[in-house]
Amino acid sequence: MPTDPQERLIRPARNVYGSLRLPGDKSISHRYGMLAAFAEGTSRFTNFSTGADCASTLSCMKAIGATINSISDGAVEITGVSGRVTPSNQPLDCGNSGSSMRMISGLLAPQMGRFTLIGDASLSRRPMDRIRKPLEAMGASLTLTDGHAPLTIHGNPLQPICYTTPVPSAQVKTCVLLAGLQTTGTTTVREAVRTRDHSELALRAFGATLTRTLDSVSISGPQSLHAISAAVPGDISSAAFFLCAAAIFPGSGLVLDSLGLNPTRATLLDVLTALGARIAVLNLEEKNAELVGTVQISAPPEGLGSTEVSGALAAQLIDELPVLAAIAPYTSGGIRIRDARELRVKESDRIALVVKNLCAMGAEVAEFEDGLDVPGGQTLHGAAIDSGGDHRIAMAFSVAALRAQGETLIQGAESAAISFPEFFDLLDLVAER
Repeated sequence: MPTDPQERLIRPARNVYGSLRLPGDKSISHRYGMLAAFAEGTSRFTNFSTGADCASTLSCMKAIGATINSISDGAVEITGVSGRVTPSNQPLDCGNSGSSMRMISGLLAPQMGRFTLIGDASLSRRPMDRIRKPLEAMGASLTLTDGHAPLTIHGNPLQPICYTTPVPSAQVKTCVLLAGLQTTGTTTVREAVRTRDHSELALRAFGATLTRTLDSVSISGPQSLHAISAAVPGDISSAAFFLCAAAIFPGSGLVLDSLGLNPTRATLLDVLTALGARIAVLNLEEKNAELVGTVQISAPPEGLGSTEVSGALAAQLIDELPVLAAIAPYTSGGIRIRDARELRVKESDRIALVVKNLCAMGAEVAEFEDGLDVPGGQTLHGAAIDSGGDHRIAMAFSVAALRAQGETLIQGAESAAISFPEFFDLLDLVAER
């Protein structure tokens, strides 16, 4: 094994088999953490995300007056500020979490006081103009550095707006809704492509009233929020790596319990089914308006076929695209990805890194500005993988390595802890060697 803790050696597997229960959904944990911190009373959550990104959200919430208590077995108790935050003397450190920075900005913009949000080197390269524009249209005062963090908010009362998002973004939508929650009048967000709706469901769970149409969501303010108790469902974006790993081994069998199956997030199941994977959903139930169930997956004896991901599908699958591209060489007909330019401004340029690492493993791949073509029927060999410090790249190529010839070294493997610190241990549990 590598002696460098930032590296991980992945050996080929014979099969993927077993049963797992995954840590709490990162997107839901972010939102529950923010809303509980803003609400009145004490909320309690079990299976809260263990990722560093959600820890950054909780740290920021604590800095503006919420009380955070971590209890055993992943439970968290949060006592909120009843809608009145306390400006911090220190910058709010969002770490690597763009979700934290963009959504918290909407929460703070209508509050009185001065707030500065900072992040690590990766986050400081990510675009923040996309939240500045709607918040300034509401009357907020924001200062950025060339469109990036550090971000300073001079809080003041806002005006409601009707805003159409130019790029599909659940984070921007949430930012505007959290500002609208505290603004007199009705604020509306319109989107050409419907994005994940965890924020709308969470706001309703905390007692807020929203109105939804096919292409918009509106919130009237000001409204107050009240504490809840909830179990966070397993993270389907984390599950994607295990679902794709099982899909490339004929004879596999994997069961994932208590998995979040929100229809705006579960599109990967449809794509894997289209590729030929055999998927069954059992014990489906609703908890705090979120769908939760058990997923069983096995790979067809003849292997996976081919598919294209583009248009609205690409926006809905943006987090899962790197692992789909990483397993594409093992399909018979390949995978074509388009309309995914957003991948270039994530924690890394994910298109460029996927192409670089597939090539390092001996694959043929064509790169485009908004996607890539990965032909099927290829054989990959072990290689040194450059994760670029990006958690999803590190995990995606750990999956690809399971069917490669020879060992693969994942460089920057520690980045998995951003969203999924248990990833490598769980992968070892289900990868039969």
